[in-house]
Formats: sequence, structure tokens, C-alpha cells
Amino acid sequence: MIPYVILFNAMSVDGRLDFLETESSIYYLYYELASQWQTDAVLMGSETILKGFNATNGEIRGNAKEVREKRDKFSPDNRPLLVVPDSKGRVGVWAEVLEMPYIKEVVVLCSKSTPPEYTDFLENNEIEYLVSGKDRVELKEALDELNKNYDVENVRVDSGGTLNGVLLREGLVDEIRLLINPCLIGGITPSSIFQASDLKSVKNVINLELIEIEKMKDDIVHLRYQIIKKG
Repeated sequence: MIPYVILFNAMSVDGRLDFLETESSIYYLYYELASQWQTDAVLMGSETILKGFNATNGEIRGNAKEVREKRDKFSPDNRPLLVVPDSKGRVGVWAEVLEMPYIKEVVVLCSKSTPPEYTDFLENNEIEYLVSGKDRVELKEALDELNKNYDVENVRVDSGGTLNGVLLREGLVDEIRLLINPCLIGGITPSSIFQASDLKSVKNVINLELIEIEKMKDDIVHLRYQIIKKG
């Protein structure tokens, strides 16, 4: 079974994800709202991880096994899994990732083309991983495996436009929640919530049904949409 997938992003009125102040109201609201939902897993792109930890491709920092030994694995734990697609083996800062207080465990999504030295690295650091897809991670299959192996029934996507784009194009998103910051950013570089190849037909436009709209503090608007699935 494919879990219920919610895409959640904070953005400007013109749809950009960058140049939003990390100490602004919108980020506090983002994590305040996210913490209120019962979520089995958070899906985060490898690029988001690298940016969040100021790490470069393949950079290894810390010892994940030592960090794991300090974690209390015996207390009741309702925190979500952190799931990261990383078929190219870009992320090496799992020790720091495991120190985040709001995640229970990490699962890396690899493909058959993932370098064997990277999966060896994951095993040596006791980082769990799933293999799906040949040249890149097959997300539909991976989501199904997360449901079977980890009882994941719902997923919150906390990522940028590239991973969002793959999920949306493959029809894997059920709901979209947006926090709209009252600002315009502009620019010509791509930094939108939905990055994918241009459509060739209007038939592939993704239609949405508005479920909820709420004006929040500092003129931030919370929008909630259901994806209208094609039959």
C-alpha cells in the first residue's frame, strides 16, 4: 500500500522557496503546524539535507554509531522516521542528522546504481537503507516498502522543488499544504516548489480542490489542497 503523502512548503507569493528568513514567522509557523500532525515519516531530499547541514557532496563528519549509542531506544517513541532518497551517495553527515531531536530513525533510499562503497558506509554506520529502482530511486516502490517494512501510513514531504516535482509527476502526492509569506522575490533561477520538465499536453495539468484557507499571523496564509486524482 502506498502511504498518504502530504507535500508541505513555505514559499513567497510568487512561489519561490529561497530568500525566506529562517528566523521569520513563517518558519516558526511551518514547524509549529508540522509538529501538530501525526506523521509516520518525513521525506526529505538529499539536497535539502546537504544545505541544512552546510555539507558538500560525500563529506563525512562525525561517527553515527557513537551518536546512536547515546540515543534512548527503549522509551516510547512516536517521532517520525526521516527518509532520504540518495541513490548517488551524496550524504555523509548522518551522525549530525541523527542528533536531530524530532526524528526516530533514518532510512536512506538507494537504487541498484548506488555505489557499493556508499551502502558499505551506511552498513558500517548502522544506517538502514532500502534499494528500489535501477538508475534512480523508484519512489512508488520505495513508499510501498516503507509501508510494508516500517508501517508507514502517512508521509510529510519536507523538501525542495526537485523531489516535489518527481512525486507530483508520478502521481504520488495526495495533499498539498502551503504557507504563503506576504512577499515577492522574483528572479530567473528555478527555486519553485514544483520543478519538472515542461508539459506537452494540458491533459497532464494537476488539478486541485481547496480544502481549507486560513489567515495566520503576520499576514501569512495557510492553504490546504487535495489532489484531484485522474481516473
